[in-house]
Amino acid sequence: MKNDDNKYKIKHERVNCIGCSACSSLCSKFWEMNGEDFKADLVGSGEKEENIQTIEIEEKDFKCNMDAAESCPVNVIHISNLENGEELI
Repeated sequence: MKNDDNKYKIKHERVNCIGCSACSSLCSKFWEMNGEDFKADLVGSGEKEENIQTIEIEEKDFKCNMDAAESCPVNVIHISNLENGEELI
C-alpha cells in the first residue's frame, strides 16, 4: 500500500558501498551498518535486484537522508522526488 505522505524515494546501491558509516552516523533512523559485511543497510527496505535497496520517505525525513547522501564518498545513495521524478542527488 502506497503512503500518500511519501514525497521522496531513496535508492541505495549497496553493492558499491565501502562501509565508511557516514550515513549511519548522520541518519541512524534510516541507516545502519551490517555486522556481517560492514556495509550500510537502508532500514525498512528489502534487497532488490543487483543488491539495490529502496524505500520511500516523508518530507520530515528528507534532511537527514539528504545529509547522509551528501556525505557518501562513493555516491551510492540517490534521492528522487516522487511527484516529478527529479533526481536530487
